[in-house]
Amino acid sequence: MADKTIRNISICVFRKNDSILVFEDYDDVKEDYFYRPIGGGIEYGERSLDTLKREIYEEIRAEIGNIKLLDVIESVFTHNGRIGHEVVFVYDADFIDQSFYERTSFFGWKDDGSKIKLYWKRISEFENGNLRLVPEGLQKLL
Repeated sequence: MADKTIRNISICVFRKNDSILVFEDYDDVKEDYFYRPIGGGIEYGERSLDTLKREIYEEIRAEIGNIKLLDVIESVFTHNGRIGHEVVFVYDADFIDQSFYERTSFFGWKDDGSKIKLYWKRISEFENGNLRLVPEGLQKLL
């Protein structure tokens, strides 16, 4: 059963040539991997842009610039057998530290302290159906 709240989040599409930065996650019920840009939950009284900067720093210790709001997506989904509902502020930005673009993959941290692995994945891998990108509708923005 869902907790019946709508979660507001900010995520960022970082681009490197024909690739975007995503982390890999797994749905145990669907037995399916999926990929999502990094970001996280908006706290009460916090603006989505401030959330984005905070979350990127907390997750990978990076500062960002050239930030632009691309769109807002409403996402209703099922993860691990539970219904989720999010309003997703989707941003585009650049890393201040250019070394992030030189790495093929690296680790970051979720809010709960667990480790996540981030990858630069080609956009074409999502377009041809080899990989699943979430939230639904994000691929249209790319």
